[in-house]
Amino acid sequence: MKRFPENVALWRTVSASSQYGVWNARYAVDSLHHTCTQTAEETNPWHKVDLLNEYQVKNVAITNRDDLATYQRINGAVLRVGNFRDDIYRNTICAEIPTIPSGVTETYSCGMVGRYVILHIPGAQRILSICELDVNGHQYRTAIGNLASNGSTTQSSTSGDWFAEKAIDGNRGLHGLRKGGCSSTLAETNPWWRLDLSNVYNVSRVVVTNRNDCCVEQINGAEIRIGNSLENNGNNNPRCAVIPAIPGGSYSYSCGGMEGRYVNLIIPGVMKILTLCEVEVFGEGISVAVDCNDKNY
Repeated sequence: MKRFPENVALWRTVSASSQYGVWNARYAVDSLHHTCTQTAEETNPWHKVDLLNEYQVKNVAITNRDDLATYQRINGAVLRVGNFRDDIYRNTICAEIPTIPSGVTETYSCGMVGRYVILHIPGAQRILSICELDVNGHQYRTAIGNLASNGSTTQSSTSGDWFAEKAIDGNRGLHGLRKGGCSSTLAETNPWWRLDLSNVYNVSRVVVTNRNDCCVEQINGAEIRIGNSLENNGNNNPRCAVIPAIPGGSYSYSCGGMEGRYVNLIIPGVMKILTLCEVEVFGEGISVAVDCNDKNY
Protein backbone atom coordinates (compact mmCIF):
# COMPACT_ATOMS: atom_id res chain seq x y z
CA MET A 1 0.00 0.00 0.00
CA LYS A 2 1.67 3.24 -1.15
CA ARG A 3 1.59 6.13 1.34
CA PHE A 4 3.50 9.33 0.77
CA PRO A 5 5.58 10.72 3.67
CA GLU A 6 4.15 14.18 2.96
CA ASN A 7 0.66 13.95 1.55
CA VAL A 8 -0.10 17.51 0.43
CA ALA A 9 -3.78 16.63 -0.09
CA LEU A 10 -4.33 15.71 3.57
CA TRP A 11 -7.37 17.60 4.89
CA ARG A 12 -7.23 20.09 2.06
CA THR A 13 -10.43 21.63 0.69
CA VAL A 14 -12.48 19.12 -1.30
CA SER A 15 -15.70 19.12 -3.28
CA ALA A 16 -17.69 16.72 -5.43
CA SER A 17 -20.38 16.93 -8.08
CA SER A 18 -22.84 15.38 -5.60
CA GLN A 19 -22.93 13.38 -2.37
CA TYR A 20 -24.68 10.08 -1.77
CA GLY A 21 -25.90 9.76 1.82
CA VAL A 22 -23.15 10.30 4.38
CA TRP A 23 -20.32 9.53 1.91
CA ASN A 24 -18.77 12.98 2.21
CA ALA A 25 -16.04 14.17 -0.17
CA ARG A 26 -13.79 14.95 2.81
CA TYR A 27 -13.39 11.23 3.50
CA ALA A 28 -11.05 10.98 0.51
CA VAL A 29 -8.44 13.21 2.22
CA ASP A 30 -8.69 12.07 5.86
CA SER A 31 -5.85 9.46 5.67
CA LEU A 32 -8.31 6.70 6.66
CA HIS A 33 -8.74 3.95 4.10
CA HIS A 34 -11.97 2.63 5.62
CA THR A 35 -13.88 5.90 5.08
CA CYS A 36 -14.93 6.56 1.51
CA THR A 37 -16.59 9.18 -0.66
CA GLN A 38 -19.35 8.54 -3.21
CA THR A 39 -21.40 10.63 -5.58
CA ALA A 40 -24.97 10.02 -6.59
CA GLU A 41 -25.64 8.28 -9.91
CA GLU A 42 -25.33 11.05 -12.48
CA THR A 43 -23.69 12.20 -15.69
CA ASN A 44 -19.93 12.93 -15.46
CA PRO A 45 -19.48 12.68 -11.67
CA TRP A 46 -16.32 14.29 -10.30
CA HIS A 47 -14.26 14.76 -7.14
CA LYS A 48 -11.87 17.71 -6.73
CA VAL A 49 -9.09 18.48 -4.22
CA ASP A 50 -7.94 22.10 -3.84
CA LEU A 51 -4.29 22.08 -2.69
CA LEU A 52 -4.61 25.84 -1.94
CA ASN A 53 -1.39 26.59 -3.84
CA GLU A 54 0.36 25.49 -7.02
CA TYR A 55 2.30 22.24 -6.63
CA GLN A 56 4.60 20.24 -8.83
CA VAL A 57 2.56 17.06 -8.53
CA LYS A 58 4.84 14.03 -8.82
CA ASN A 59 2.48 11.18 -7.98
CA VAL A 60 -1.15 10.60 -7.03
CA ALA A 61 -2.20 7.46 -5.15
CA ILE A 62 -5.86 6.39 -5.27
CA THR A 63 -7.32 3.78 -2.93
CA ASN A 64 -10.37 1.93 -4.15
CA ARG A 65 -13.19 0.51 -2.03
CA ASP A 66 -12.67 -2.89 -0.48
CA ASP A 67 -16.02 -4.21 -1.66
CA LEU A 68 -16.42 -6.73 -4.45
CA ALA A 69 -19.94 -5.51 -5.16
CA THR A 70 -19.02 -1.84 -5.71
CA TYR A 71 -15.31 -1.54 -6.49
CA GLN A 72 -16.11 -1.08 -10.21
CA ARG A 73 -17.33 2.45 -9.47
CA ILE A 74 -13.81 3.72 -10.21
CA ASN A 75 -13.80 2.15 -13.68
CA GLY A 76 -13.13 4.60 -16.51
CA ALA A 77 -12.06 7.45 -14.23
CA VAL A 78 -9.78 10.21 -15.54
CA LEU A 79 -7.20 11.88 -13.29
CA ARG A 80 -6.39 15.53 -14.04
CA VAL A 81 -4.07 18.17 -12.54
CA GLY A 82 -4.17 21.90 -13.27
CA ASN A 83 -5.24 25.41 -12.28
CA PHE A 84 -8.77 25.56 -13.72
CA ARG A 85 -11.22 25.47 -10.83
CA ASP A 86 -14.54 25.61 -12.66
CA ASP A 87 -13.83 24.04 -16.06
CA ILE A 88 -12.26 20.78 -14.91
CA TYR A 89 -11.87 19.50 -18.49
CA ARG A 90 -9.26 22.18 -19.26
CA ASN A 91 -6.91 20.62 -16.71
CA THR A 92 -4.22 18.27 -17.99
CA ILE A 93 -4.84 14.53 -17.96
CA CYS A 94 -2.38 12.66 -15.75
CA ALA A 95 -3.87 9.19 -16.16
CA GLU A 96 -6.87 7.23 -17.38
CA ILE A 97 -7.96 4.48 -15.01
CA PRO A 98 -9.63 1.44 -16.55
CA THR A 99 -10.04 -0.20 -13.12
CA ILE A 100 -8.45 -0.63 -9.68
CA PRO A 101 -8.90 -3.96 -7.86
CA SER A 102 -10.99 -4.07 -4.71
CA GLY A 103 -9.21 -2.48 -1.73
CA VAL A 104 -6.05 -1.75 -3.72
CA THR A 105 -4.03 1.49 -3.86
CA GLU A 106 -2.68 2.37 -7.30
CA THR A 107 -0.10 5.13 -7.87
CA TYR A 108 0.03 7.32 -10.98
CA SER A 109 3.03 9.45 -12.03
CA CYS A 110 1.98 12.96 -13.11
CA GLY A 111 4.95 15.36 -13.14
CA MET A 112 2.75 18.39 -13.80
CA VAL A 113 1.96 21.70 -12.09
CA GLY A 114 -1.42 22.58 -10.64
CA ARG A 115 -3.52 23.65 -7.71
CA TYR A 116 -6.39 21.25 -8.36
CA VAL A 117 -6.38 17.45 -8.52
CA ILE A 118 -9.55 16.15 -10.16
CA LEU A 119 -10.94 12.66 -10.63
CA HIS A 120 -13.96 12.30 -12.90
CA ILE A 121 -15.82 9.61 -14.86
CA PRO A 122 -17.18 10.58 -18.29
CA GLY A 123 -20.58 9.20 -19.18
CA ALA A 124 -24.20 8.96 -18.10
CA GLN A 125 -25.55 7.12 -15.04
CA ARG A 126 -22.12 6.81 -13.42
CA ILE A 127 -21.13 6.71 -9.75
CA LEU A 128 -17.69 7.79 -8.53
CA SER A 129 -16.45 6.34 -5.25
CA ILE A 130 -12.94 6.31 -3.73
CA CYS A 131 -11.58 5.84 -0.24
CA GLU A 132 -8.42 7.92 -0.38
CA LEU A 133 -6.56 10.27 -2.69
CA ASP A 134 -2.94 11.03 -1.71
CA VAL A 135 -0.81 13.60 -3.53
CA ASN A 136 2.98 13.67 -3.50
CA GLY A 137 4.60 16.92 -4.64
CA HIS A 138 6.26 20.16 -3.66
CA GLN A 139 5.15 23.77 -3.74
CA TYR A 140 5.86 25.19 -7.16
CA ARG A 141 6.17 28.93 -6.63
CA THR A 142 8.43 29.17 -3.62
CA ALA A 143 8.84 32.91 -4.21
CA ILE A 144 5.29 33.42 -3.01
CA GLY A 145 5.56 30.97 -0.16
CA ASN A 146 4.07 31.16 3.30
CA LEU A 147 4.99 34.54 4.82
CA ALA A 148 3.84 33.43 8.27
CA SER A 149 6.67 30.94 8.72
CA ASN A 150 9.15 33.73 9.51
CA GLY A 151 6.79 35.80 11.65
CA SER A 152 6.19 36.11 15.38
CA THR A 153 2.94 35.57 17.24
CA THR A 154 1.03 36.45 20.37
CA GLN A 155 -2.52 35.87 21.62
CA SER A 156 -4.89 37.30 24.21
CA SER A 157 -4.41 34.33 26.58
CA THR A 158 -3.04 30.79 26.45
CA SER A 159 -4.74 27.54 27.41
CA GLY A 160 -2.16 25.11 28.79
CA ASP A 161 0.67 24.60 26.31
CA TRP A 162 -1.40 25.67 23.30
CA PHE A 163 0.99 28.53 22.56
CA ALA A 164 0.39 31.13 19.84
CA GLU A 165 3.45 30.07 17.83
CA LYS A 166 2.01 26.59 17.27
CA ALA A 167 -0.26 28.12 14.64
CA ILE A 168 2.75 28.91 12.40
CA ASP A 169 4.97 25.88 13.08
CA GLY A 170 4.29 24.24 9.73
CA ASN A 171 2.32 21.43 11.40
CA ARG A 172 -1.35 21.65 10.54
CA GLY A 173 -2.00 19.77 13.80
CA LEU A 174 -5.53 18.89 12.79
CA HIS A 175 -6.05 16.56 15.70
CA GLY A 176 -5.56 19.32 18.26
CA LEU A 177 -4.97 18.00 21.76
CA ARG A 178 -3.90 14.56 20.60
CA LYS A 179 -1.20 15.95 18.33
CA GLY A 180 -0.36 19.13 20.24
CA GLY A 181 0.02 21.22 17.10
CA CYS A 182 -2.50 24.01 17.70
CA SER A 183 -2.81 27.31 19.52
CA SER A 184 -5.72 28.11 21.84
CA THR A 185 -6.89 30.90 24.10
CA LEU A 186 -8.85 30.51 27.29
CA ALA A 187 -12.60 31.10 27.30
CA GLU A 188 -12.88 34.89 27.42
CA THR A 189 -14.44 37.96 25.83
CA ASN A 190 -13.17 38.74 22.32
CA PRO A 191 -10.23 36.29 22.21
CA TRP A 192 -7.62 37.12 19.58
CA TRP A 193 -4.43 35.86 17.94
CA ARG A 194 -1.91 38.07 16.14
CA LEU A 195 0.85 37.43 13.61
CA ASP A 196 3.60 40.00 13.08
CA LEU A 197 5.07 39.56 9.58
CA SER A 198 7.95 41.95 10.51
CA ASN A 199 7.48 43.79 7.20
CA VAL A 200 4.57 45.26 5.30
CA TYR A 201 3.05 43.06 2.60
CA ASN A 202 0.19 43.08 0.13
CA VAL A 203 -1.66 40.02 1.42
CA SER A 204 -3.40 38.07 -1.32
CA ARG A 205 -4.86 35.30 0.84
CA VAL A 206 -4.87 33.71 4.27
CA VAL A 207 -5.23 29.96 4.78
CA VAL A 208 -6.70 28.90 8.13
CA THR A 209 -6.61 25.29 9.36
CA ASN A 210 -9.24 24.29 11.90
CA ARG A 211 -8.97 21.30 14.25
CA ASN A 212 -11.03 18.22 13.51
CA ASP A 213 -10.83 16.07 16.64
CA CYS A 214 -13.61 18.02 18.34
CA CYS A 215 -14.72 21.59 19.00
CA VAL A 216 -14.68 22.70 15.37
CA GLU A 217 -17.20 25.36 16.37
CA GLN A 218 -14.51 27.26 18.28
CA ILE A 219 -13.58 28.98 15.01
CA ASN A 220 -17.13 30.17 14.34
CA GLY A 221 -17.44 33.92 13.85
CA ALA A 222 -13.70 34.56 13.66
CA GLU A 223 -12.67 37.70 11.77
CA ILE A 224 -9.44 37.98 9.79
CA ARG A 225 -8.04 41.50 10.02
CA ILE A 226 -4.98 42.91 8.25
CA GLY A 227 -3.24 46.25 8.70
CA ASN A 228 -0.39 48.27 10.18
CA SER A 229 -1.93 49.52 13.42
CA LEU A 230 -1.61 48.01 16.90
CA GLU A 231 -4.58 49.97 18.19
CA ASN A 232 -6.74 47.58 20.23
CA ASN A 233 -3.97 44.96 19.78
CA GLY A 234 -4.38 45.14 16.02
CA ASN A 235 -8.03 44.17 16.10
CA ASN A 236 -9.21 47.49 14.62
CA ASN A 237 -7.40 46.90 11.34
CA PRO A 238 -9.49 46.42 8.18
CA ARG A 239 -11.34 43.13 7.87
CA CYS A 240 -10.47 40.62 5.15
CA ALA A 241 -13.05 37.95 5.92
CA VAL A 242 -15.42 36.45 8.47
CA ILE A 243 -15.35 32.69 9.10
CA PRO A 244 -18.96 31.70 9.86
CA ALA A 245 -18.21 27.98 10.39
CA ILE A 246 -15.83 25.47 8.83
CA PRO A 247 -15.24 21.77 9.47
CA GLY A 248 -11.80 20.44 10.32
CA GLY A 249 -9.39 21.21 7.50
CA SER A 250 -7.68 24.07 5.64
CA TYR A 251 -9.67 26.88 4.01
CA SER A 252 -8.41 29.79 1.93
CA TYR A 253 -9.71 33.37 2.23
CA SER A 254 -8.92 35.91 -0.49
CA CYS A 255 -7.80 39.30 0.82
CA GLY A 256 -7.23 41.01 -2.53
CA GLY A 257 -3.79 42.46 -1.77
CA MET A 258 -4.70 44.16 1.51
CA GLU A 259 -1.68 46.03 2.92
CA GLY A 260 -0.43 45.16 6.37
CA ARG A 261 2.25 43.99 8.72
CA TYR A 262 -0.16 42.39 11.19
CA VAL A 263 -2.64 39.56 10.60
CA ASN A 264 -5.19 39.15 13.38
CA LEU A 265 -7.89 36.63 14.05
CA ILE A 266 -10.49 37.63 16.63
CA ILE A 267 -13.84 36.18 17.72
CA PRO A 268 -16.20 38.88 19.01
CA GLY A 269 -18.37 37.82 21.93
CA VAL A 270 -18.44 36.58 25.51
CA MET A 271 -16.99 33.23 26.68
CA LYS A 272 -15.37 32.43 23.35
CA ILE A 273 -12.33 30.22 22.68
CA LEU A 274 -10.11 30.76 19.64
CA THR A 275 -8.22 27.66 18.48
CA LEU A 276 -5.99 27.66 15.39
CA CYS A 277 -4.04 24.70 14.04
CA GLU A 278 -2.25 26.64 11.31
CA VAL A 279 -2.37 30.09 9.73
CA GLU A 280 -0.61 30.57 6.38
CA VAL A 281 -0.25 33.96 4.71
CA PHE A 282 0.55 34.57 1.04
CA GLY A 283 1.34 37.84 -0.67
CA GLU A 284 4.00 40.17 -2.00
CA GLY A 285 6.36 42.62 -0.32
CA ILE A 286 6.02 46.37 -0.86
CA SER A 287 8.45 49.20 -0.32
CA VAL A 288 7.24 50.63 2.96
CA ALA A 289 9.65 51.77 5.66
CA VAL A 290 8.49 50.81 9.14
CA ASP A 291 9.46 53.22 11.92
CA CYS A 292 9.91 51.12 15.05
CA ASN A 293 9.51 54.27 17.18
CA ASP A 294 6.10 54.95 15.73
CA LYS A 295 3.47 54.39 18.42
CA ASN A 296 1.34 52.44 15.92
CA TYR A 297 4.05 49.80 15.71
